[in-house]
Amino acid sequence: MIPILKRYRAFLISLLAVLILTFINKSLGKEIIGITSFSLKEMLQVIPPIFLLLGLLDVWVPKETMTKFMGEGSGLKGILLAMFIGSAAAGPLYGAFPVAAVFMKKGVSLKNILIFIGAWSTTKIPLILFEVTSLGPKFALTRFLINIPGIILIATILSKIVPQDEINEIYKKAQESI
Repeated sequence: MIPILKRYRAFLISLLAVLILTFINKSLGKEIIGITSFSLKEMLQVIPPIFLLLGLLDVWVPKETMTKFMGEGSGLKGILLAMFIGSAAAGPLYGAFPVAAVFMKKGVSLKNILIFIGAWSTTKIPLILFEVTSLGPKFALTRFLINIPGIILIATILSKIVPQDEINEIYKKAQESI
């Protein structure tokens, strides 16, 4: 029983805080519960399809293929593929992290994983289309063209400055989590 309490202590403390807050200020408590339930419903709509696709990726795409196209020696091909997959993705950013874990399991380089996450967060195709219609094509294109080298530069720098033993530990944890 104690390990379960330790594992979920942050959740339990938050739940207790919300209950106390609801007792003190009923309307604020209702608002918190409403926002939480909305977020939970949204996550339940996004996460199952992502995990289904991840299962298919895990089974259908051999590790050797992923390593060849997005591994350490993949060069420009890996960068472009990571950028394309991230840009074509749908859903909120928290959906990118399980995908990144599967990529780690499949031997994708840290640089390409970081590029994928950067692309998911900033260069999604629906976002660009929204920006074109809302803010104009000049703004959307400028932001897009600035973000691409920025994402690649940040991913390259991070993959070089993070010590190899930390990278190995991250990959080990990804292997254990899936």
